[in-house]
Parts: sequence; C-alpha cells; structure tokens
Amino acid sequence: MSIVKVIEVISSSDKSIEDALQNAVAEVSKTIHNIDSVFVKDIKAHVKDGKISTYGLICKVSFRVDS
Repeated sequence: MSIVKVIEVISSSDKSIEDALQNAVAEVSKTIHNIDSVFVKDIKAHVKDGKISTYGLICKVSFRVDS
C-alpha cells in the first residue's frame, strides 16, 4: 500500500506564474523525492507602479512516502 503525503508551500517569481510553479517544484525537489503532483491553491500578483512586479503561488505538493 502506498502512502501519499501533502505539504503546502509558497513560491514566487518576477517572471510568470509558470516560473513560480517551476520554482516551487525545484525547491521542494531538493529535499523531497517521489513528487507526484502539484495543486495550485491560490495565485497572487503584487503590483508596483501600475505593473505586476511579482507572482506568488500557494501550492499543495503531493509525494509518495518510502516504505
């Protein structure tokens, strides 16, 4: 039987939402393996001088626990 654990992480990027998502996966991958999926729970954009300055995501990362 497989056990799947879910953690919640916050990530950001000054380029795009996709880059923020890639940053989340890259950082989590440094300490966790067997990542199965990422669910984007919330998206946020910070605005400065009338333009988007950074994109932020709250993500749920699912991964299989080793037996």
